[in-house]
Amino acid sequence: MAILRATPEFLPHEVVVAEELIDAFLTSPRESGYHILVAEQHGQVAGYVCYGDTPLTKGTWDIYWIAVDSGQQGKGIGKELMTVAENDIEAQHGRLVVVETSGKPNYNKTRQFYASRGYTEAAHIPDFYAPGDDKLILIKRLS
Repeated sequence: MAILRATPEFLPHEVVVAEELIDAFLTSPRESGYHILVAEQHGQVAGYVCYGDTPLTKGTWDIYWIAVDSGQQGKGIGKELMTVAENDIEAQHGRLVVVETSGKPNYNKTRQFYASRGYTEAAHIPDFYAPGDDKLILIKRLS
């Protein structure tokens, strides 16, 4: 939670939602529908990813959250978390991964990260989150 709270892109109400997903997973992993992977460096949480299969679809999965401690960014932790998550999704017969993110300028680094992992823009909804804050839907097809 400290990583999420320290990440300026995440607004306080968004951090509350992330905490709810983490709590649901910790309380009842199978029933929650969420999968959470945690990366550690020297016994400290360095990052995490939360993902799950998309209800009412066949083989579509969502990446809900990914965050890496600001002091650990650029060291491949996010890349490794995504690789492990995508491998797990594929092992569970996932064929399509969907990410939703903001179009605001302060999310440029986030969008570049997804592009470097092979995600492409599938949809762009202007003013979705708030006026001037577009929603971008990114996808990646798995083999």
